[in-house]
Amino acid sequence: MAQALANAGAHIGLVSRDAPRLEAVAAEIRSRGGVAEPFLCDVTSEEQVERLRDAVLERFPRVQILVNNAGINVRKAITEFTHAEWRAVLDTSLTGAFLLCRAFVPNLKGQGYGRIINLTSIMSHVALPGRTAYAAAKTGLLGFTRALALELAPDQITVNGISPGPVATEMNAPIIQNPDLNRQFVAKIPVGRWGQEAEVAQLALYLCSPAAGFITGADILIDGGWTAQ
Repeated sequence: MAQALANAGAHIGLVSRDAPRLEAVAAEIRSRGGVAEPFLCDVTSEEQVERLRDAVLERFPRVQILVNNAGINVRKAITEFTHAEWRAVLDTSLTGAFLLCRAFVPNLKGQGYGRIINLTSIMSHVALPGRTAYAAAKTGLLGFTRALALELAPDQITVNGISPGPVATEMNAPIIQNPDLNRQFVAKIPVGRWGQEAEVAQLALYLCSPAAGFITGADILIDGGWTAQ
């Protein structure tokens, strides 16, 4: 998503806990003539998000797009979850989005244009065994998205969710690399394949464009037909 937005001319603030990977993505964007700045931050920390806001606004005084994409998943039975694991999943996907929106919405206001995208999931619509924390976090994020969309609509700031289904990301590597699990998952996808990150990126690019100004409070499924079954 960052690369697609950069290719379209956006100046990108990259946020992660992983400095080497931040630098690698920033370097790739710059190699294509784009503008990208890496910022280290744990989005579950209120103090770090506040420092992030100050650092970003010093580098990019006018913020118009915020993409909340941080997320982790712990796959196990409810009786095996620790409280810390439960909190980590919810804090990353849901509380992190709250903290970032609270930090940056004041800057988005007053410009007559703003875009917030929250990466929800098909797990905010359907579920699988062993996904209690993840489904809870993503369902909460969907409700947050709808409420915030109504709150910010008078400011011409749209807030939408993107709900990816099975996409070939690092988070899904344990499934993809397991031949039996991979076959089971692909068999459930009507289009017969995993989704690609670039396909999600193009959807995000559209939602951030002026053409999508009448879309807010929506959650767009990009799942190869999974939830249509």
